[in-house]
Amino acid sequence: MFSYRHAFHAGSHADILKHLVLIHLVEYLQEKSGALTMIDTHAGAGIYNLEDGYAKVSNEAENGIFRLAKYIASATHAHSLPDPGIEKYFKCIQSENVNQSLSVYPGSPFILARLLRPQDRLKLFELHPKEIDILRHNIQQLPQAKQIDIYAENSFARLKGLLPPPSRRGLVLIDPSYEDKQDYRYLEVALEEALQRFATGCYAIWYPMLSRRESAALPDRIKKIASAHSRSWLHVELRVENAPGERRLQASGMLIINHPWTLKQHLSGALPSLVKALEIGDGAQFLLKSVEI
Repeated sequence: MFSYRHAFHAGSHADILKHLVLIHLVEYLQEKSGALTMIDTHAGAGIYNLEDGYAKVSNEAENGIFRLAKYIASATHAHSLPDPGIEKYFKCIQSENVNQSLSVYPGSPFILARLLRPQDRLKLFELHPKEIDILRHNIQQLPQAKQIDIYAENSFARLKGLLPPPSRRGLVLIDPSYEDKQDYRYLEVALEEALQRFATGCYAIWYPMLSRRESAALPDRIKKIASAHSRSWLHVELRVENAPGERRLQASGMLIINHPWTLKQHLSGALPSLVKALEIGDGAQFLLKSVEI
């Protein structure tokens, strides 16, 4: 499991989908003044250099954030404004860079940290023995550092102990690497326990779309857990490529339990543009469905 470093995938199409959703969730939940607790179960290093190291080896940003940047620039040049949700997401990424460059990409911890209000808290989990030290160093550079707790612990086992948060208002991002097939089972157990303790929390589960059986079954299994607790859900998937084999990740998805009513409309506007911006060859498409309870 310690061979995985999120830097390999920084700025990929999967990050774009995840963070587009995440920003909207936070902004919606912050419409109320009450304190919000945010939890990232697999934080990684927090922010990534796209010009060096692992990110440069994989170069996944080339078909992700760099491709999106070109699409936005082209739309702007043609006096056609990009989707407001995509524009807000892109500005969030640009804010970590100097002179409109795209040399670094903020992961979920930095995106969430930048959105913290004075009354909010952020809790980050990371088990990788090298990533945790990098994460601590990176977070300490932020003015919001005192509002952030970092745990070198197994988030699947520890999550239920943090729920419900004191304010009874929370957002939980669950995004393991799934390199270990046990992650699928651990996720289901952790989600079941979390909903038992904090049924009204907002849970955002990201997953890669792979040919393995566990990956294909995960969305329906999560939906069954949500339905058993009488919780609404929204399911979104983005495929940018449909080529034989899995030499690189071609699609990913998210399931959001207790999603805000605005999220479907938000994604309905953004996803067609993302398909146009990020498609590689034929087969690019998106899925968007929800169940309200």
